[in-house]
Amino acid sequence: MKIKQFEYTPLAHYSYAIVSEGKMAVIDPERNPAQYYAYAEANNAKIVAVIETHPHADFVSSHLEIHKTTGATIYNSKKLGADYPHQSFDEGDGISLGQISLKAINTPGHSPDSITIVAEQGDETALFTGDTLFIGDVGRPDLREKAGNMKAKREDLAEMMYDSISTKFNDLPDNALVFPAHGAGSLCGKNLSDAASSTLGDERANNWAFKKQSKKEFMDTLLDGQPFIPHYFGFDVDMNKTGADNLEPAIAKVPFEAHTAAEGLIVDVRNEVAFKKGHLKGSINIQAASVTAKFETWLGAIIKPKDSFTLVLDAKENKDPILHRVAKIGYEKLLKKIITLKDENLVKTEKLDLADFKKNPDNYTIVDIRNQSEIDEGLFFENAHAHPLNELRDTAKDIPTNKPIVVHCAGGYRSAAGSSILEYKLNGVTVYDLSDDVEQFKN
Repeated sequence: MKIKQFEYTPLAHYSYAIVSEGKMAVIDPERNPAQYYAYAEANNAKIVAVIETHPHADFVSSHLEIHKTTGATIYNSKKLGADYPHQSFDEGDGISLGQISLKAINTPGHSPDSITIVAEQGDETALFTGDTLFIGDVGRPDLREKAGNMKAKREDLAEMMYDSISTKFNDLPDNALVFPAHGAGSLCGKNLSDAASSTLGDERANNWAFKKQSKKEFMDTLLDGQPFIPHYFGFDVDMNKTGADNLEPAIAKVPFEAHTAAEGLIVDVRNEVAFKKGHLKGSINIQAASVTAKFETWLGAIIKPKDSFTLVLDAKENKDPILHRVAKIGYEKLLKKIITLKDENLVKTEKLDLADFKKNPDNYTIVDIRNQSEIDEGLFFENAHAHPLNELRDTAKDIPTNKPIVVHCAGGYRSAAGSSILEYKLNGVTVYDLSDDVEQFKN
């Protein structure tokens, strides 16, 4: 059985291709389908099927574009209620892919419409578990209360997940390979392993969800301490239910202007050093300087789907790469334009006197913008005000402004965004970014 795993690191997303006898199926594809076309060509295969395990919340899928381009049939659960051409794929349904047999089992829990795909060839079995079964964890049950064709309360989905884990995998062999849609770093679960795959036997032995426990114990564990939900998650569920526009024409619509200025909501993706040297007033510094930076997550956590914004780059040649990243979560629809700056009327960010801060911390208002789960584990500074970054645009007004403000996160990446938000929201107040100097204050 020939299986290829594709990884998109910033969103900790895995997608897959299965090839047999010149036929290829793609499972849970990301927004850019080019890599799947290239893999099909390299293996002299034709893409005949695209399978969605559920309508994803954290990224936009290219299932509809692949269908339009290749003629491949899209398969998903009838419970999804998809608005694009598709064929139902639920328990009892099967697909032949050369010598490989593909069948579906309904495994609700992360969403009401989740399926697991069972691929079998001879004595080989592979499970494509979507966001149902992760390595070391299971999918969170709290993303479908406000989005999607089938809305469900988290408690109901947690109970469904218990039933799925308790019953739906029982007849499958220990040597079945487990291929999830996400790994460590995804917000679709809370304790995902760094491993990209596993076996069902290892999960039965090591994954907390397979331990002998009551339904209540399972549900309590699953519901407790889940990560925050970025603003864009419901937006992407709805987009994936409808099917996204083709990628390249969609991003080609976004205009570019060199050496100019902008008004309104502005996202500046340059590195924090360049940003602090000079930026447009009101800009939010969500850095995309690294190919592994979680730019997409924080763009969708800070900017709301109802917003429209201008994006600032360091150079025109970086326009297409950043547009592809914005499009991973469907936010090209929100973009008014992309610009580079002219060196006029730019605002500089003041640098913190670290020695004075260490000596006189009470002379500053300290704002901790880590996630609530991180804050709950303990503060770095006893008198810090907790304002998670994903909520900061709304809660900035509650921060005392009688002293200069020092913003920190856990490592420096997020505090660049947080300090820039407060610099704009709290007009006239001096705001400092502790940045990676926060490492000096960890116990």
